[in-house]
Amino acid sequence: MSATVAMILALAVGTYAFRLVGPALHGRVELPARVQELLSAGAVVLLTALLATGALTEGGGFAGWARPVGVLVAGVLAWREAPFVVVVLGAAGTAAVLRTFGMA
Repeated sequence: MSATVAMILALAVGTYAFRLVGPALHGRVELPARVQELLSAGAVVLLTALLATGALTEGGGFAGWARPVGVLVAGVLAWREAPFVVVVLGAAGTAAVLRTFGMA
């Protein structure tokens, strides 16, 4: 067995174990309110970091202005509760127009 296959199997087992722990411990472990607040805040921070790295970087450098502006347009449309298709098309259209005019 190669090291790559072993790592994939280890990650698969770990992922499956995480999925089993939630239902198995539900009702048995009570987290304090402060811990629940910290976990919620941590999830928001991780999602924000993922959004920032995905929107601002490409290949280890700055992705250009078209992508962040497209993400900003998508965020505004989602905040205004636009339908998902409108959010996606608005972001893609904004990025495409900006790239057309040279703001890659």
